[in-house]
Amino acid sequence: MTNEQAVAEKLLQVKAIRLNVKEPFTWASGWKSPIYCDNRKVLSFPHVREFIKSEMCNVIFEQFPDAELLAGVATAGIAWGAMAADQLKLPYIYVRPKPKEHGLGNQIEGAYEPGQKVVVIEDLISTGKSSLQVVDVLKAAGVDVIGMVSIFNYGFDAAKNAFATAAVEYKSLTNYPTLIQLAIDKQIVEAGEQEVLLKWSADPANWKGME
Repeated sequence: MTNEQAVAEKLLQVKAIRLNVKEPFTWASGWKSPIYCDNRKVLSFPHVREFIKSEMCNVIFEQFPDAELLAGVATAGIAWGAMAADQLKLPYIYVRPKPKEHGLGNQIEGAYEPGQKVVVIEDLISTGKSSLQVVDVLKAAGVDVIGMVSIFNYGFDAAKNAFATAAVEYKSLTNYPTLIQLAIDKQIVEAGEQEVLLKWSADPANWKGME
C-alpha cells in the first residue's frame, strides 16, 4: 500500500472523510457533494494522529528541506502545523483569516523574520482560494513562501490552475482519486457509483446528485 493509500485508509477509518452518493452533503458554499472531509476528527485518535503527523513531517523534510519556519492556517491547520513544527524543531506561526479586531490587531501570530523560508500547513485544499489568501498575507509580511503541505486534496482543476498562477508548489498526503479507488476496493461504495463520484470532481459547482 502506498503512503497516499495508507493516509486515505486512516481518514476513512476514523470517519474524518464520509462518502454518501445517495444523500449528498451541502458545503458552506452551497455546493452539493458526495464527500465531506473534516480532518479535525483525526485529532481525537492518538495513533492515527501520530501517523498523519509523521507522514506530514516526512513530506516537509523530503520536499521542502530548506524550510526555516512553518505557518498553520487557522483554524484547522493550526494543530497540524504546531505538531509538525515540534517534531521537526522548527519555529511556528499561524495565520488568521483576517486581522484580530482587538489588541495588536495581528493577522499573523508568532515571531518571524523577513526572508525566512516558510512552508504553509493546511488541512485540505479544495479550490485553493482560501489557502492562497494565506500565502498572500505571508508574502506581504516579507517571508518567502516556498510551498504548502495539506492532508487532503480534492484535485480540482481550479486549485491546480490557481497554484500554478501563484507559482506556489504544494504537496498533499492523499487525494480524492486515491480515496475513491480505496473506497471501491474496500466496498465502502459500490463500483457502479464510481462514475458518479468522478463526475462530481470534474464539475463540483454544478453537480446536483445522482441522476
